[in-house]
Amino acid sequence: MCLLDIFFKNPTTRVQTKNGSFKKNEEWIQKEGAYALIQSTKPNSLAPGLNDSPVGLASWLVEKFRSWSDCDGNIESRFTKDELLTHIMVYWATESIGTSFLPYYEYANAGALTWIKEGIKNWIRRCKVPTAFALFPKDISSPPREWATRFFDVQRWTEMSRGGHFAAMEEPQLLAQDLRAWFRKFRT
Repeated sequence: MCLLDIFFKNPTTRVQTKNGSFKKNEEWIQKEGAYALIQSTKPNSLAPGLNDSPVGLASWLVEKFRSWSDCDGNIESRFTKDELLTHIMVYWATESIGTSFLPYYEYANAGALTWIKEGIKNWIRRCKVPTAFALFPKDISSPPREWATRFFDVQRWTEMSRGGHFAAMEEPQLLAQDLRAWFRKFRT
């Protein structure tokens, strides 16, 4: 069993893909995924330390910006110091880093009944809402289209030329253009 299966706890959703999406995701989790494991298993150990130390909090967050963006290790090529400090200050002033960990904890600790209910919902029907995906090459995950179409009515699939996990900050024009193009067809 791979770490990806352990983290996502639902190996039945895996599909074989031509582009090796899951292999890429598995390699990323092995290299960068420890944050998710600690946030999902020991959120109340990590959060007080980060809330108590502005340097610790800054280090935790800036490392994510550096690793998860399309900056080739030069964080200031994508984000200004003011942008980074603003992001850090929101967590610092509100002491909300711990609440940002809760989805990880809840997902990892959902019981078998939760997964059975989700499985039945997905078996009975998939989401019928028209859905668009914008994938950025340096994002932390790259779901294959084959997987997305299992659960969503995928009507637009855009593979961007650049950008990472913080796409709205890194590539606001690309993202805005794609959003406009997607919603244009819904105008009346």
